[in-house]
Amino acid sequence: MLSRCLVLILAMMGVAAPAGAQAPGMSWPDGARAAIVLTYDDALLSQLDIAIPQLDAAGLRGTFFLKGTLAPASLPRWRAAAAAGHELGNHSIYHPCPAASYPAEPQYHAENYSVATMVREIGVMNTMLLAIDGRTERNYSVPCSQTLVGGEDYVEALRGSGLIRFVRTGGTGDGVIADPAALDPMRVPSRSFIEINDADDLIGFVEAVRRAGGLGIFMFHGVGGDYLNVSAEAHQALVRYLAEHRQEIWVAPFGEVMAHVTAQGSHGRAE
Repeated sequence: MLSRCLVLILAMMGVAAPAGAQAPGMSWPDGARAAIVLTYDDALLSQLDIAIPQLDAAGLRGTFFLKGTLAPASLPRWRAAAAAGHELGNHSIYHPCPAASYPAEPQYHAENYSVATMVREIGVMNTMLLAIDGRTERNYSVPCSQTLVGGEDYVEALRGSGLIRFVRTGGTGDGVIADPAALDPMRVPSRSFIEINDADDLIGFVEAVRRAGGLGIFMFHGVGGDYLNVSAEAHQALVRYLAEHRQEIWVAPFGEVMAHVTAQGSHGRAE
């Protein structure tokens, strides 16, 4: 594994690090070369019907960010998913988004929220999730990848509230996190995949993360149905690929991976 200093020296010289090198100083469990997190937003039935059975069959675990408007009849199934090792995350109660995002009642537009209202809603959703899975530590996914409510960024207030440990935000660039230890744990970027039928797109992202030796976080919505979906076939191919490469690529829920990253800090870096 290249030391951080060597990576920096090579970068200054304009020399790329070798393919497959780990992120600077980052050590992944069981000798893995990179880490992948599979996250799913909005508590959709296609996730219960298709994504979770595919993950379970492969022995992989994902993170499902639930919103409070989920179907009541689905609660036992989400409880079973948590019991099987999947992480249930907080995606707010009413999923406030900018008015231009999609039709919604005005009181649920992000522009009409205050920071205090947003944080309070996240706290209530924590209580709802506690009733589902019995867990008190919670992570959060930002609705519509938008951290502004009423024109103000609410992440710092959320950080100070103690309600949430880690926050997954939206996508920037290619989504490859080359240096996970440099992340702000309350602003962790992801890469969104929507309307995808070709597994090569999904597997190509994994390969880019593996080459960087870093971290990649998938953001999914529907799987084989619902909206903003990837096909069931493409998702199945991704899951199969990850299972076949589990010795090289660590796949774990968002909170588990981020706890590993933050626990290493400066102590986990090779200097």
